[in-house]
Amino acid sequence: MNRRKSLAFALASVAASALSPFGAFAQAPYPTRPIKLVVPFPPGGVVDVIGRLWVEKVGPSLGAAEAARGQPDGYTLLLGNTSTQILNPAVMSRPPYDPVKDFVTVDMIALSATSIIVHPSVPARNLKQLIGYARANPGKLSYGSAGAGTLTNLSGEMFKQLAGGLDIVHVPYKGVGLGIADLVGGYLPMMTPNVTAQLLNLHRSGKVRILAVNAPTRLKAAPDIPAAVETLPNMIAQMFNGLFAPAGTPKPIIERLSQATRKALAEEGFQKTLTQSGFEPALDSSPEKAQRFVNQERERFIPVIKATGFKTD
Repeated sequence: MNRRKSLAFALASVAASALSPFGAFAQAPYPTRPIKLVVPFPPGGVVDVIGRLWVEKVGPSLGAAEAARGQPDGYTLLLGNTSTQILNPAVMSRPPYDPVKDFVTVDMIALSATSIIVHPSVPARNLKQLIGYARANPGKLSYGSAGAGTLTNLSGEMFKQLAGGLDIVHVPYKGVGLGIADLVGGYLPMMTPNVTAQLLNLHRSGKVRILAVNAPTRLKAAPDIPAAVETLPNMIAQMFNGLFAPAGTPKPIIERLSQATRKALAEEGFQKTLTQSGFEPALDSSPEKAQRFVNQERERFIPVIKATGFKTD
């Protein structure tokens, strides 16, 4: 797992306005002290963008396993995503936590779609042309990812499978930044990164060409860019980002945290910030809907992971 970063945010100070007491907890207001939000990813990444919208103070370094060991009292939460809740445990030989047994889903915050992008020198202006080019030139095209076993890697492998078994070489990088630099420089012909504001700017400036976003529909931030499903049904590879709590956290606390999440997402400014950063806000969610979505994503991705045969020590 990448370098861990933990950020604490003091919801206690806004408890009266954001989280009204109810039910069994009316006699014991929650929260009454700072809540620790664990963000197990390095600063500057797509997950960190969301985390920094929620937090106010920097805390000690922690990871998803630490959040899983936290007390189920609502004071230790994980800003988890597709990697922490599905991919990482699936590729680890000895995962330090069980994403199913150790966590309960609080709610979704936003989705971050991966994409299929090429250097302008690649003779393909849409996904259909890219598939045709790859078929006509087996083994000559390569795609970069943020690393073996990452969502961007699985996105590339899913694309190859759904397009009929394309022979495209995988080039794993240590993070997406280096791959983007090589793509812009013309040293790498293709990548499958998550959509970000930076990536959209590179596309609009002509330095890279985003052929498709791997989301169910076109993104609000870039309605001119096709969704991959318009050409390749089922080509959906997006990272969910949401709040997770240790298993056993009382349901009233889960509901209260979900209400706070819904209230934040209802604010136009928050939605705008997420959209401009390349995210799709999860506007219609709840603990139950979020849990079903996580389960469905796990069922979709596990077969792809097994097909790659990738495992870490």
